[in-house]
Amino acid sequence: MAEQREERVPRWLRSLIVAGLIYLFLAGVSSLESGIKVMGADTQERLFSQVSNPFVGLFIGLLGTVLVQSSSASTSVIVGLVASGALGIDQAVPMIMGANLGTTVTNTLVSLGHVRQSNEFRRALAAATVHDFFNLMSVAVLLPIELLTGRLSWLAHSTADFLLGSGGSEWESPIKAWVKHPVSWLKDVLGSIGLTSTGLGIAMVGVGLVVVLLALIAITKNMKTLIAERLERSMNRVLGRGGGMVAIVVGMLVTIAVQSSSITTSILIPMSAAGVITLRNAYPVTLGANVGTTITALLAAMAASGSDALTIALVHTWFNVLGIVILFGIPFLRPLPIRAAELLAEMAIRRRAVAFVWTLGVFIIIPLIGIAVFR
Repeated sequence: MAEQREERVPRWLRSLIVAGLIYLFLAGVSSLESGIKVMGADTQERLFSQVSNPFVGLFIGLLGTVLVQSSSASTSVIVGLVASGALGIDQAVPMIMGANLGTTVTNTLVSLGHVRQSNEFRRALAAATVHDFFNLMSVAVLLPIELLTGRLSWLAHSTADFLLGSGGSEWESPIKAWVKHPVSWLKDVLGSIGLTSTGLGIAMVGVGLVVVLLALIAITKNMKTLIAERLERSMNRVLGRGGGMVAIVVGMLVTIAVQSSSITTSILIPMSAAGVITLRNAYPVTLGANVGTTITALLAAMAASGSDALTIALVHTWFNVLGIVILFGIPFLRPLPIRAAELLAEMAIRRRAVAFVWTLGVFIIIPLIGIAVFR
């Protein structure tokens, strides 16, 4: 019955709903930024002082994304924190990398649904964890480069300056003006009940987080409904002819359309499990999905103040682009994530517990231990 009701909603009306949800998402980001500013510098320092350690930031970004099951949501929150001044760009870069890694847990969990059929499970787990290994290797290469040279943040900053012009630091997005009215109304309503500045700030942050999460979930659901049939057809048609740059572009465009890399990559899992596509053809789609998912942080930056928000959003984009250039563009590095995923899948076939240990270890246990050790 629910599917029939969804089908009865006209496409034009669903498109208007998506537009309204995007507005709510932008208002949520703005509320998050305003709430952090209201809390004051002392509260900000207490909340985020531990994030000055890059490894703590990496693991917090990873765990936060695992908890909300959306890198789009976590990176949007990071953009809001940078815009408010609570986080510096140097602190936020490792968090962005962690968020990018955390989003791969969804398709790994999807692959566990095939655990009872050995051949299907081997193909499904390999297709899922190739995304894990690519993002792990990207962090292993690019995080040290960033910590030693700062070139990734420099590249993002230069791109932001190019896009905004020489007055980028004073730049005010026109989109921020569009969403200021509901945020001002929210601030007035919450302020009228006698909250302290810290309480008001926490309330605005809480409302902002809820709105961002719910809006993104609804946007993803509606966009998937709008383009579901074309999505399946285009993926099957392109992947049937092979991978490469075309598959990267398809992964990117599909992810931009549905606003979720998890949906794009999770579609590949049952196709890979059934043997419809090979691991080598599915692999570049995940890379395109990595780039496509950065559109949400860029959109969030449009609702925030100043150029730093755009800079950290561009860090997310450049991180994924450079990962592709290095790990996919250099021939002898290209097969490494594939080989690692195939090896893990073979181990999991012999002992199923390996897959569960991998998932819990990489996405929960190691980050928790890392935060405890490095804080």
